[in-house]
Amino acid sequence: MSERKYILGIETSCDETAAAVVADGREVISNVIYTQIPTHTLYGGVVPEIASREHVLKINQVIKKAVEDAKITWEEISAIAVTYGPGLVGPLLIGVSTAKALAYAKGIPLVGVNHIEGHICANYLAGDITPPYMCLVASGGHSHIVRVDDYTKYTIIGRTHDDAAGEAFDKVARAIGLGYPGGPKVDKLAREGNPSAIDFPRASVGDSKYDFSFSGIKSAVLNYLNGAEMKGLEVNKADVAASFQQAVIDVLADHTIQAALDYGMKTVALAGGVAANSLLRTTMKERAEAKGLKFHCPELIYCTDNGAMIAAAGYHEFIAGRRADLYLNAIPNLKIGER
Repeated sequence: MSERKYILGIETSCDETAAAVVADGREVISNVIYTQIPTHTLYGGVVPEIASREHVLKINQVIKKAVEDAKITWEEISAIAVTYGPGLVGPLLIGVSTAKALAYAKGIPLVGVNHIEGHICANYLAGDITPPYMCLVASGGHSHIVRVDDYTKYTIIGRTHDDAAGEAFDKVARAIGLGYPGGPKVDKLAREGNPSAIDFPRASVGDSKYDFSFSGIKSAVLNYLNGAEMKGLEVNKADVAASFQQAVIDVLADHTIQAALDYGMKTVALAGGVAANSLLRTTMKERAEAKGLKFHCPELIYCTDNGAMIAAAGYHEFIAGRRADLYLNAIPNLKIGER
């Protein structure tokens, strides 16, 4: 076996069928992603049954190409890492079943990976960041502030009490007629609008300085649109998108940076699909550096779901001595830090 540790990562938690080979948890050797976005756009969101069928059709091709692109043999692969939660149960089962079959047939160790921890580990791909640091995880299903104590040790500092940030983006995008996927479309339209045009609320939750709530701002946007329609007023959609986006990002950035300062972290990082948002990336960088903190975020290709982040997380689980057996099952509501 090669001295280098090559990990094959498999990701099927939602609507991307992805596989990648990563060396030593940092260097991406291959990265193959088949996206189902064109299919689900027809329905305005992900249809779990259709997503599962698409994974069945594509997963073998995607894995084969990832290994071929890496120009290594199966004997050189140190472990197979697979997402087993959280996510949609049908898609998760496709990835887990395939990974178990390959591990058994090839005699390769199997490692189960938490999807959210995978997003955090995307920061290690060709990056110089090392724990400890404070990480904002923002996606369609999750909004957490996570203290990364070590490569496999995480502590949740803040979380959303209702909608995730990405979910709020999708719902507002639908309300102003942008369609699916909402995040990138809101980001693009917002560049044409005035972020100060509409004063949408920046919600605080009880006594917590770090938790989030995005259902209120979503309702505020809907009320604004309904009010304008009742009064026969024309709505500037770009201003709505820009003002909504600014309100969400203000809260995400300020809470994360405050958590980093309070816990003595010197670095803040981004992770998850919303980490691809251009304003969030620039805002986090500017506000972190203004407080004397280092800032890190993954390349755009590693913000959305991909196999490379799963391979990176799997590497650290493998080094820590963790192995999964053939009874590994999908856990749709798997929590950060659960093993």
